Parts: sequence; structure tokens; C-alpha cells
Amino acid sequence: MTEAARAPWLVVCLCAQWCGTCGQYQAVFEALAKQWPGMAFVWLDVEGEEEALGELDITTFPTVLMGRGDEAMFLGPVLPQPGVLQRMLERFSQGDAQALPAQDDAHALLQRTAAILQARSA
Repeated sequence: MTEAARAPWLVVCLCAQWCGTCGQYQAVFEALAKQWPGMAFVWLDVEGEEEALGELDITTFPTVLMGRGDEAMFLGPVLPQPGVLQRMLERFSQGDAQALPAQDDAHALLQRTAAILQARSA
């Protein structure tokens, strides 16, 4: 088993405070976090963490980043409906997730996000 396969899942909702859809989706995201206690869920305002996150090209909110260890598995917009992310979590937790290609920018974004979380807990 690889180190990434043993690492906990990180599920990050990249949002913006001004985004009304994000505000409506936050309760759904928090409910899923309670259903999946083995995964770390993070609500991250991209404008509040702009400097630490670096340059992002997010065109649709909410955008979700999912990964394990240093491996990003998914980065993209998610329909703000409860079942969409739920089905993704079920599929990925069953081992159906493969890391994105090595050159994908999502890996670096996952590492920057993990650094933000580490700084918050310090």
C-alpha cells in the first residue's frame, strides 16, 4: 500500500464569501463532513487565502479539491446538490480514484492547501 493510500482524504471546498451559491452549499458540505468523519473537510475562502493559495483559475463556484497525501484526485466545479459530492465520496473511498496526471496543477494546490491548514493549527 502506498503512502498516499494510507493518508487521510482531504476534501476542500474552494469558495468565495460573495458567492451566494457557496453560501447555500456550505450547509450541505458541513453535513457531508459529519457523515464522513474519516475524511478532513475544509471550507476555504479563496480570497481570504489568496496569497497562500497562489494564482488560481477558478471559473465556477463551488469548486472542490480532493486528494490523499500529496496526490490530488479531483479538482473541479461540483453541482451544489447534496447527492453529487456524496456519490463522489462513495466512489473515491472505495478505491476507484486515481491521482490526476503528475503535471496537473491540482497537486501543487493540494500541497498549498495542506500548508494553510498546518499553519492554522500551529
